Amino acid sequence: MSETPRVEAIDRALSLLTAVAAAGPEGASLAELSSATGVNKSTAYRALSTMRSRGFVNQSGVNGDYLLGSAAMALGDGFATPQTLALALHPALVALSREADELVHLGVLMGDEVLYVDKVETDRAIRVWSQVGQRTAAATSAMGRALLAARGVPDDQLPAYLHRRPVSPDELAGVLRTTRSRGYSTELEENEPGVACMGVALMQGGAVVAAVSVTMQAERLTVERQSELAALIRRLLPPLLPEGFSLWAPRLSPEIPGQARDDESLGPPQ
Repeated sequence: MSETPRVEAIDRALSLLTAVAAAGPEGASLAELSSATGVNKSTAYRALSTMRSRGFVNQSGVNGDYLLGSAAMALGDGFATPQTLALALHPALVALSREADELVHLGVLMGDEVLYVDKVETDRAIRVWSQVGQRTAAATSAMGRALLAARGVPDDQLPAYLHRRPVSPDELAGVLRTTRSRGYSTELEENEPGVACMGVALMQGGAVVAAVSVTMQAERLTVERQSELAALIRRLLPPLLPEGFSLWAPRLSPEIPGQARDDESLGPPQ
């Protein structure tokens, strides 16, 4: 088969835009972007200037480095709405609920709370008061903890998520460290008596956009069950996620003793 036809100028511009996005909030210089993409500096400069005029790229007033612009960010924001996330991820939730035989939720972070955007029931009887559109505290929910851990919220910013919550900043910091070390979060009867949840974060590209939780009777969320569910999630979900989505996995950090390697994430609790 012949190679798919390409417009070279567009291909170069998209390569540069991708490199700017990968540089993150620190940005990247013209030389760095040219080196990363293989586009010569003069061509890269013209392409970046054009994208800057359309709002897809910004330039730092301090050092001239290039950063992702609001127009580019709006493209992703337009897709990652609660409604579009629920539509895109619903088949994966259905499969997880069927295989685990448990209640499954999908949620997104809204301020210091998690908004339920989808729910898949199981035939197994369990009394849980939850519905799409409901909100719950991020600090005391499995989905919220998975999202805060995956986003890397610093310890000194955690009090912002603790308004009238029965958990201290030190306690939440410890919970998030545990979540980062194993790739999933837990919540045991902190919102409803007799109910427990296990949560994992989902990414779209390089951004943490949502979380999935598996909910059951607290007595059944044993260490062994956590291990089983972690293995199931790791095996089942990735092939079912839409293109561009992935499970969040903790990265190895020498500053966090005992942190799981990437290939050990979503493993059993330590």
